[in-house]
Amino acid sequence: MSELFYQVITDARHDSPELRCCMETTISRLRENETRFDRPGMLLGKIQSGKTRAFIGIIALAFDNGYDIAVVLTKGTKALARQTYERLRKDFRQFLEADSVQICDIMHLPRNFPKFVLRQKLVIVVKKETNNLRRIIQALTETYPDLGKRNLLIVDDEADYASIGFRQNENEGLQINKIATQISDLRNKVASSDFLQVTATPYSLYLQPEDIVVPHDTRIFKPVRPAFTVLLSEFDGYVGGDFYFHLSENEDSIAANVYEEIPSEELEILRREDRKSFKLDDALISPRIKVLRHAIMNFVVGACILRLIQRSQGRREKKYSFIVHTEHSRASHAWQERVVRRLIQLLEDSSSSEEGSVLLGTLIQGAYFDLKASLAKLPIEVPELAAIQTEVLTALKEEYLIVTKVNSETEAEQLLDDNGQLRLRTPLNIFIGGQILDRGVTVENLIGFYYGRRPLKYQQDTVLQHSHMYGNRPGEDLAVTRFYTALLIHQAMTRIHEFDAALREAIEKNPDSAEVVFIRTDPGGRIVPCSPNKIALSTLTTLVPFKRILPKGFQTLSRTAMQDTLGKIDEIIADGERHGNPEAAFKIDLTVAKIILDLIAETIEFEEGHGMDWKAVKASLDYLTGSQDGGGNNRWLWCLVRKGKNAERIRKTGRPYDAPDTSHVEGAIARRHATDVPCLMLFRFEGRQEDGWAGSPFWWPVILAPQNTPISILSSESFD
Repeated sequence: MSELFYQVITDARHDSPELRCCMETTISRLRENETRFDRPGMLLGKIQSGKTRAFIGIIALAFDNGYDIAVVLTKGTKALARQTYERLRKDFRQFLEADSVQICDIMHLPRNFPKFVLRQKLVIVVKKETNNLRRIIQALTETYPDLGKRNLLIVDDEADYASIGFRQNENEGLQINKIATQISDLRNKVASSDFLQVTATPYSLYLQPEDIVVPHDTRIFKPVRPAFTVLLSEFDGYVGGDFYFHLSENEDSIAANVYEEIPSEELEILRREDRKSFKLDDALISPRIKVLRHAIMNFVVGACILRLIQRSQGRREKKYSFIVHTEHSRASHAWQERVVRRLIQLLEDSSSSEEGSVLLGTLIQGAYFDLKASLAKLPIEVPELAAIQTEVLTALKEEYLIVTKVNSETEAEQLLDDNGQLRLRTPLNIFIGGQILDRGVTVENLIGFYYGRRPLKYQQDTVLQHSHMYGNRPGEDLAVTRFYTALLIHQAMTRIHEFDAALREAIEKNPDSAEVVFIRTDPGGRIVPCSPNKIALSTLTTLVPFKRILPKGFQTLSRTAMQDTLGKIDEIIADGERHGNPEAAFKIDLTVAKIILDLIAETIEFEEGHGMDWKAVKASLDYLTGSQDGGGNNRWLWCLVRKGKNAERIRKTGRPYDAPDTSHVEGAIARRHATDVPCLMLFRFEGRQEDGWAGSPFWWPVILAPQNTPISILSSESFD
């Protein structure tokens, strides 16, 4: 293979050996495989993991290997199209100046390109929008028909439902989206093309109907399933869902304080103006926006801490950003902008008055000690409170803090910098939006995310793409990063992260044919196979090796109310211990395990936002013990019992305690036993009132999936 475009671009970018290997492997696989509209190649990376960098390098290498044109399909916003366009121009700058390549947006493609230009390599950026797609088809088949005969590489960036999705029509059933139809037409109307899907959310590529009959058409639309998959490795410093939804449960991690719950009442206050419920002049003291106020103070104090550290070390001081993204409507954005601006104005006024400075000092101090709890876990010297107070006062007096509303009313070109990213104009930038914030646009140095979007259906590609806090994040930035959202949204995002991680693991094991088991409960409560397109993400339980399943966020009934039920549980467990070894794990009948779980369910009450799908839990046990067909031979599981446990019901972080099992003690025993069948750990807590419980002993169950669990997706939703 000759190396011209590729060598120059990758050397200039100082690409790592791992990234070069990924790009070279992708081109080799494209050349080896016949990719077409229903069998594309796929480049799979994580959100904000350098996918754009990778596919630009792939385009460069494609040009070195006989491809003449690259069509890059982007998400359907001007901001994203421009961001991609600017990245392409930056990397190909040397070749643009040498008249070796042309880069253009399809909406500005001239109708009279001379032959001198048409002989060059050509990159065309096309939004996935009907007019854009109509124009690229017209350009390659009518305006410049010779281009349609040349070797074409189509790169579908952020390939998800917008590219190959389906909609459920009430009258006509499942239908292919119009955008998908146009992309399919584009692929079919050129003479020679290869097709590369680029995505961080492979859900929709792998989990589609086996086939679909397009209404009013006799043909069957085959699903888009990858001919091959190349995995883009994470770069050093990458931070993704593990930090926000896994490490955050570890109190020793800097992620332990990253999440803070927004009450639903506060989100409602920020949805629309209601002067009876909240007055703008009360923004500094009103309990109605307590979390928003705390979030903005954390942002200001956190950024000041980082800038002081950078200054003391002789480094350039960075600018930081904070996002408020709770609603889609413009009216909500306007109201939120007024609230935040008034809050900032009151903070600025407080900095110059004796009475206000007392309240401001209290707010600064609260944010400082919140953030210091995370910073103390890093080997860095945290500035003293007095220095931070001085820095915050300077930031307020010098107007470091600005607010920008980002929605369709604002021209994207005015908000983006030369790299197509949201411009940070001052040291502290708050963005409130908005359509552009929905997905894809990069926001640099984001250390605060106040999120409240409530999609009707939590779709993996939609929700995860909102995660602007993913990407290259220094440890000191992470220590002051905070993610604010409603509990139900956080739980949904956690489920989606688990599902994404499980599917990714399956793809990593076998990139070209991911093996994932999809199961559901039927009306009789039995486990049966399930077509993946029937599964709603909101009903998922992801089963992977050593997955822990346990109730969280509950309070027990009173001692009197649960006395009889507790006695029954004690008696059943004692009987099991008599027939086994109470010091180690012993075998327990599956039916008995289900009875214990049913009884435990009667003794606890979940707080708002928490819950346990006991039906799904018992269905998981059915499946994990091999009895999903009703006639399996493995009708037992391991059981480990421990008594005399104590723990505070609420952690210092404000979240419910969720670790009745100690990983290196009971967890280690359970993992040794749970090879082919699960282990049910049962912990008897004293339930002391001084620990926040109701004053009665109770049993806390933890199910550990076996080591040899196939990656499985269980839907608790029953289908007839």
